[in-house]
Amino acid sequence: MKNISKLSGILLILFLLNSCYYDKEDQLYPSSGICDTSIPVTYTATIVPMLQQYCYSCHGGTATLGGGIPMGTYASDKAMAVNGSLYGSIAHASGYSAMPKGGNKLTACQLAKVKQWVDGGSLNN
Repeated sequence: MKNISKLSGILLILFLLNSCYYDKEDQLYPSSGICDTSIPVTYTATIVPMLQQYCYSCHGGTATLGGGIPMGTYASDKAMAVNGSLYGSIAHASGYSAMPKGGNKLTACQLAKVKQWVDGGSLNN
């Protein structure tokens, strides 16, 4: 009977010691926090997927929620890039309607990539 009590006590202590261990989230899931803008930003591979995710559901094709601001073609997307409304809206800049409406602001990395594309001439690549 004493052996069972000792064994139970040892198991309890081991259980308690094991339960005190915890993983540090930043070590398990490191976030570099680095935005790699050295990779060329292209309209097709970088900008279109971003616009599809955040803009085209309201502003593309036959969507009616976009306040009459069409997007979804290179010509319309470039026009917005050239006149400054694309970056101004997604960056929530003063004088522009903050977009996406009712959604989260794009990340700093996403904004940097759009800015890189705009500053690079808004090429259709």
